[in-house]
Amino acid sequence: MSTKLFRTATLTLAVSIALGTAPAYAEENSSKVKVKDVERIAVVGSRSAPRSVADSPVPIDIIGGDDLEKMGSSDMLDQLVGSVPSFNVHANPISDAATLVRPVNLRGLSSDSTLVLLNGKRRHRASVIAFQGGGINDGAQGPDISVIPSIALKQVEVLRDGAAAQYGSDAIAGVMNFVLKDAAEGGSFSVKHGEYYEGDGATTTYAGNVGMPLTKDGYANLSFQYKNADATSRSVQVANAATIAAAGNTFIAEEAQVWGSPEVNDDTTIFGNIGLDLGNDKKFYMFGNYSERDVKGGFYWRNPHNRSSIYSNDGGDTLLVGDLDGVDNGITCPTIAIGANVLDQADYQSIADNSTALGKNCFAVNETYPGGYTPNFGGNVVDTSLTVGVEGEINGGMLDEVYFDISGSVGRNKSSFSIVNTINSSMGPESPKDFNLGDYTQLEKTFNLDLSKGVEVGLNSPMNVAGGLEWREETFEIGAGDQYSFLAGPLIDQGFNLGSHGFPGFQPSQAGVFSRRSVAAYVDVEAYLTDDFLVGAALRYEDFSSFGDTLNYKLTAQYSINDELSIRGSVSTGFRAPTVGQANVSNVSTALEDGELTDSALLPPTSEFSKLFGGKELEPEQSNSYAFGAVYQNGDFFFTADYYHIEVDDRITQSDRTALEEADYAKLEALNVANPRSVGTVSFFANDFDTTTQGVDIVANYGMQLFEGDTKFSLAYNWNETDVTGSSEITGAFKVKRLEEGLPQHRGSFTVSQSWDDISMYVRGNYFGEYHAVHVDYDLAAQDADAAITFDAEVSYFINDSFTVAAGAQNIFDQQAEELEFEESSRNHPDGFTPNNQWGGKYYETSPFGFNGGFYYVKVTYNF
Repeated sequence: MSTKLFRTATLTLAVSIALGTAPAYAEENSSKVKVKDVERIAVVGSRSAPRSVADSPVPIDIIGGDDLEKMGSSDMLDQLVGSVPSFNVHANPISDAATLVRPVNLRGLSSDSTLVLLNGKRRHRASVIAFQGGGINDGAQGPDISVIPSIALKQVEVLRDGAAAQYGSDAIAGVMNFVLKDAAEGGSFSVKHGEYYEGDGATTTYAGNVGMPLTKDGYANLSFQYKNADATSRSVQVANAATIAAAGNTFIAEEAQVWGSPEVNDDTTIFGNIGLDLGNDKKFYMFGNYSERDVKGGFYWRNPHNRSSIYSNDGGDTLLVGDLDGVDNGITCPTIAIGANVLDQADYQSIADNSTALGKNCFAVNETYPGGYTPNFGGNVVDTSLTVGVEGEINGGMLDEVYFDISGSVGRNKSSFSIVNTINSSMGPESPKDFNLGDYTQLEKTFNLDLSKGVEVGLNSPMNVAGGLEWREETFEIGAGDQYSFLAGPLIDQGFNLGSHGFPGFQPSQAGVFSRRSVAAYVDVEAYLTDDFLVGAALRYEDFSSFGDTLNYKLTAQYSINDELSIRGSVSTGFRAPTVGQANVSNVSTALEDGELTDSALLPPTSEFSKLFGGKELEPEQSNSYAFGAVYQNGDFFFTADYYHIEVDDRITQSDRTALEEADYAKLEALNVANPRSVGTVSFFANDFDTTTQGVDIVANYGMQLFEGDTKFSLAYNWNETDVTGSSEITGAFKVKRLEEGLPQHRGSFTVSQSWDDISMYVRGNYFGEYHAVHVDYDLAAQDADAAITFDAEVSYFINDSFTVAAGAQNIFDQQAEELEFEESSRNHPDGFTPNNQWGGKYYETSPFGFNGGFYYVKVTYNF
């Protein structure tokens, strides 16, 4: 096994593990462009030669790029939900910055507990921090997977096992490796259009891919996707809005508040993947992307009678009226008791008449927004990356026959925030209605040196020994908003809100650049002790400039009992470093506290005020995990079952919001915090709770000839259970409930696909178990939701070798999400309505299959 054949056919692949550029083993395309066999070779999970899924000592899912394209949605997040049962993502109708970049969950852990690779290289994280992440993702800052289009992918590899000892921080839940296409010829162009059964959410996607030769020894594979998606609404009229409208306020919108998916405009992404054979067993590679999109979603409706610091400061008893020339400095503004419709009251009309001296001197926000208002929050997201490297075999010297991979990567994600249809009420009638809020920028630079060699140690085959070094720099930058978005206007001392209401802009004092560096070294060995017994070990040391160092290990083994059956297992430690953004970000946004809207401030954990409530410098999360399972393969039947157990200590969370009292305001003022009384609650990030997550993954596939065609059956099932084993009042009981029950413990899918010469089709059933449904992030607006089953289907017709038409639907039978209660309640609550109905939602927003219902689509593809 130490022959030149071994070196060129096996060790060449070994180095490409870190790169992800292993050559394909898929069958050649047939003359008809039909369903292609997925390459069953994975590069994640081992630093030896890439292995088939059956030969891997850790569980790996492989999803082909063509399979991902057979979805109604063109969003990579939704496509993966239908393919990986332990993968979850919420629609996030009202969730601040998470509207721009939706957080995801693998195995019930937060989005930044899963490491994302592109061609085997670490993918930079997004700049967005999920301030309202539904409990599980509160404060999470993971990569933006949605920018990766399925048309650019050869396959996606999902390693369902802890791998921090191999890849570093974030790989607690697992690793997802997106492998780009590397063909040097051919390509495709497609147009897809669809909309929801309700008649909204129309989405049109244009996508293309082309492979070109780069000299006779290389390739340049380019892909693009351009998409626009309309917003959706699954709303009923807000209870209070209906009451005020019934009293005669004609300015109330028919849907005062919209619960639905945001509007996405000009979602453009371009990916490139280049490789060139340099000769002498060496190769140059380069890949990267440019992506940009505009997103706009709704916020909470502002009640024109009682919204604090805008319309009233005593719960709606009297109107908040500003004296424009100053209190006790001329004309005195009247006290106005609020009735059923304040607009019809003579005392209000006297100040609304700006032709009189009283009207010119007195101001109420009702003059600007007589029917209340609903801010629209959104922004622009730009994501770019570039990786350049060289791999090959060293010839001669002490490193003779060692394969190397030297690479450098840079990734940048910038989110520029904006809010429209709102007000800076402290500015009075001079306030703009639209504001630029500032921006977050995440910049990451990485350099890697990876070495690998097969070493003869007297076994039947060489032992693979790998080692390497990594240097990383992570920078988080906050850019200030326009001055009116954070300005304290002349009415600030009269109880009016400062800054753009709903999301004040970032102040210059908040702006800044925050950086952290780390260096890492690893060693990885893997060998067959016998022909049937594979063992592996990895050790990784990493040192961070912020909190210090960490050492992690992993042990893996697989034993083949016979040609069909093998057993496997792993044990490992891991860690997730707190992000620079989590350690330094500050923000003010509108949130619910005890069912009422209030402005809540998030402060850095090391700020003087956070320290008063127990805040301190963040430390890394630590994990211990083990897994074991079995693989059975006999002919066209393939079956795996794996149990996993993950303990994570010192998990980072956004603390429960603490309502401020008079003593707290006095402390803030003593710390020279500007205008502290403009916020009602504060929170910060903290290492506060521990969890134990366990579960079982089952995957089964079977192929056969049926109905004079090729038939494939696929089953995937996941049971996942998370227990919070320790926490303090910082986390709070409501968040614990969401962490443990916010996602279904049981998820499964069963797919039947059928193909003939001219037609292919598939039907998939998706099972979602019971879960704790939450609305408006409020504990009283929550209940246990029933299990549900949805079905997806698609039919494709191959007109000829070049053209294919397809039609399909997701949630084809229009299974509805768990509905909110609408009956009147005896609970002690405003207007006697249940809390969930108070905010105008129709369905619980945390539905694991979304709340929009069925979606149908048609698609035309040209292959060349």
